[in-house]
Amino acid sequence: MNQAEKEHGKHMEKSGNDHKIARDLGFSLLSEGRILRIRAGGYSMYPSIKPGTTILISPKENMKDIVPGDIIAWKRAQGFVVHRLIRTEERGNEILYYTRGDSCRHEDSPVTGEQIAGKVIRTEDRKNRIKKGDQLRKKPAYPLNRIIVRFISGIKHLTNNLSAIFAKASGSNE
Repeated sequence: MNQAEKEHGKHMEKSGNDHKIARDLGFSLLSEGRILRIRAGGYSMYPSIKPGTTILISPKENMKDIVPGDIIAWKRAQGFVVHRLIRTEERGNEILYYTRGDSCRHEDSPVTGEQIAGKVIRTEDRKNRIKKGDQLRKKPAYPLNRIIVRFISGIKHLTNNLSAIFAKASGSNE
């Protein structure tokens, strides 16, 4: 292993530890009743929540306040999943919560009330447009959203490939 590979490994280990610290801090703040502010990183909730959107999550206080259509945050080992609650199901003495990203093909595996960290109460996109309350609760157009995300991904992939080609071409001309 060369020096660059060792440094890269150290960086990956450090960023993994940083991620765990941030995740645990977020879980802790919500459990203490504080509102958490995070930034969206993916396209699973597109177009309701775009990458870079600031999300405010209120800690869960009363599970009866969480209804289908709400966007909730639930905990998993890697961090938070922020998806829309689509339905609940009583199974014995437990209630299961089913979520789905607005541009995802399928619903997520059910989560329990213990896994739910909170409810999204406000979003602010990169253009400072704010959504809150009923503005966040809507019926997604799942198939259309998936098509849009695939189109965006295709454009990004093409742009990255063209950038690499031009970089390689300009580097070989020197």
